Amino acid sequence: MSSRAFQRIYTRLESITKATVTLRAEGVSNDELATVAGRLAQVVKIRRGAVTLQVFAGTEGIPTDAEVIFFGEPPALNVSTDLAGRFFNAYGDPIDGGPAVEGERRFIGGPSVNPYKRKMPSELIPTGIAGIDLNNTLVTGQKIPFFADPDQPYNQVMAQVALRADVDKIILGGMGLSNDDYLYFRHEFENAGALHKIISFVNTTDQPPVERLLIPDMALTAAEYFAVDRNEKVLVLLTDMTLYADALSIVSNRMDQIPSKDSMPGSLYSDLAKIYEKAVQLPTGGSITIIAVTTLNDGDITHAIPDNTGYITEGQLFLRHDTDTGKVIIDPFRSLSRLKQHVQGKKTREDHSQVMNASVRLYADAQNAKTKLENGFDLSDYDLRCLDYAKDYAVQLLSIDVNIPITEMLDTAWKLFAKYFSKAETGIKQAMIDKYWPSERMD
Repeated sequence: MSSRAFQRIYTRLESITKATVTLRAEGVSNDELATVAGRLAQVVKIRRGAVTLQVFAGTEGIPTDAEVIFFGEPPALNVSTDLAGRFFNAYGDPIDGGPAVEGERRFIGGPSVNPYKRKMPSELIPTGIAGIDLNNTLVTGQKIPFFADPDQPYNQVMAQVALRADVDKIILGGMGLSNDDYLYFRHEFENAGALHKIISFVNTTDQPPVERLLIPDMALTAAEYFAVDRNEKVLVLLTDMTLYADALSIVSNRMDQIPSKDSMPGSLYSDLAKIYEKAVQLPTGGSITIIAVTTLNDGDITHAIPDNTGYITEGQLFLRHDTDTGKVIIDPFRSLSRLKQHVQGKKTREDHSQVMNASVRLYADAQNAKTKLENGFDLSDYDLRCLDYAKDYAVQLLSIDVNIPITEMLDTAWKLFAKYFSKAETGIKQAMIDKYWPSERMD
């Protein structure tokens, strides 16, 4: 932001609505930031010298002689390698006690990469979490949400992904984080010695909700610098997109716009797509991969936020509390990665897709056996073995606290097959069985 000496200051408002103020001003640009009586605002309309500003926190109590200060530019971020290891607020100002970042000034919220300059995603991102790597393998340039109930440890999962993912830079966009969650992320990153490759933009619950709207664009502007300018593999973690959408709804209501489904603004789809479409695999090797948490309201997958998200993204990762083991797992039935076939068996071992399919099918047989048991039917020997297998599979491969390489995941699955089933019961091709079936049974 420019110094106060060069800022344009006005003190006469022509009109005030619930969410906007209008005044006469010169030399103002669209999307330019300003303060109105100390409240953050942004230019939304310019017509014949009349400038309309949207006041994010609402206009209640603002007098007609309120001081309006224009910043001289839309929201922007200084980009350089000095961003790494730092924590910033929604405006790109440091919140970690460190100095302001010097670098090239870039306006946030620009267009996504031209499709002509994109490449088909084909590089693996291992996370160490078997529920992801084994069943729903991530690919560079992919956009995928975590669907989770509000009481599930989704921020802990995001931190785990950040610390385990094999990428050059991790960019965290935290929207509506509790102070505990913010300190948790900071503590985890510092303790792991990984701060050098992590950049965080944070809005906490004690800050205005509308500031959350700046967080994704700040994070993605930084991501584009490292991916496009420096050819790095960048993973962007956004949490929580439901709180982002709630902030959109607040602003929409203040602007007296007619709400759409579930009280969300009619622009929700395009607002979300503008963020997710920044995911890209570039021919030069740089990439932006986006994983975003969407918390569910009472598990409602049909709510406008997850519903629109599902149309835009390439699958979803579904967190679930497994009552049989007490573990939080990545649900193999409701999770999906639509790009996994680009890396499974190509960038991973040849048996990957067959092991994945067999392990999930046998887990499904266990769920059928569980239903039979609950309804009072007798269980076969195969049913009983499936139930025992399911518990081991959940603990050793689906649980979010498993942290092993993909090859070890595959070997673990083979050991579970050999422990509970005959070779024929797995349904895996004979050539793969001959090559990978364990020589010793697992007790």
